[in-house]
Amino acid sequence: MIENSKLSHYKIKKIIQCFCIDIPASKTALLLNLNRNTINYWYMLFREAIYDYQTDLRAKFVGSIEVDESYFGAKRQRGFHGKLKRGRGTLKQPVFGIFERNGRVYTEIVPDCKKTRLQQVILGKVALESVIYSDGWRGYNGLVDVGYSKHFRVNHGANEFARGQCHINGIESFWSFCKRRLAKFNGEPYRVCRRLFI
Repeated sequence: MIENSKLSHYKIKKIIQCFCIDIPASKTALLLNLNRNTINYWYMLFREAIYDYQTDLRAKFVGSIEVDESYFGAKRQRGFHGKLKRGRGTLKQPVFGIFERNGRVYTEIVPDCKKTRLQQVILGKVALESVIYSDGWRGYNGLVDVGYSKHFRVNHGANEFARGQCHINGIESFWSFCKRRLAKFNGEPYRVCRRLFI
């Protein structure tokens, strides 16, 4: 990829540096005096390389695992002046996440957060001997029935957010980071959401 490029190694290193410190493509193009389409092309190559690397790490998650779902999308809708509903039941894009404590995070864009869908993702990514922590969402019902003997919940509805080792603060911190990160791309949240999570 780099050997066949018309750009010098110096310019490619500068593009990589800008990508790593999160400078948008338009600003990188101005800084390096390059066409924005060229920067977009290189940024997409970097994202694809990251995706390929992540897909190579197909080993199942083992240990203490936190699972949670989050919803991504605009805070307001055009033509709607009231307060929008948050979370489930909105037009926002649901994303399901699995967090291995002191390890990796796996996210997947899902069409819904129903029990069958979430169990399918969890069975594909989490080893049966793992300890799973989740909130009280009914989509997590039945994990014990499919082979996960250790499933603990925190009841956010009763203002319970941590009980010793029983919490999902890791995955919730990740969602917070993602939403702050996506706020930079205030144009098309769904497309950026797809780029970030695949």
